[in-house]
Amino acid sequence: MNAMVMLTLISVLGAVALFVALALFLRAIALELEAIGGPATRFVAPVNYLSKIRFGVRAIERQTEALAPQVTRLNRRFSAIRDGLKATDDNLAAVIAAVARQERP
Repeated sequence: MNAMVMLTLISVLGAVALFVALALFLRAIALELEAIGGPATRFVAPVNYLSKIRFGVRAIERQTEALAPQVTRLNRRFSAIRDGLKATDDNLAAVIAAVARQERP
């Protein structure tokens, strides 16, 4: 065997070893993520903490859907109140300025 054939075989073996190691580590990562995340089905009861958290967040999201229109209306009303208070503040500032300009007897 000449040197070129040996280098080719060593390179092929190195590449195979790299891909085998990569596949083993990816499988180990996938198993850990499954252990953390639980089954990804909608019809199975949650079996771990992450699944329970996901289930709870979804329930909160569904229960609070009706708040968005109410909050929008409330914000419009608060804006109207704010505008009225700004006008009152301007009027009071003008009254204070007028009183300050008056001469004292």
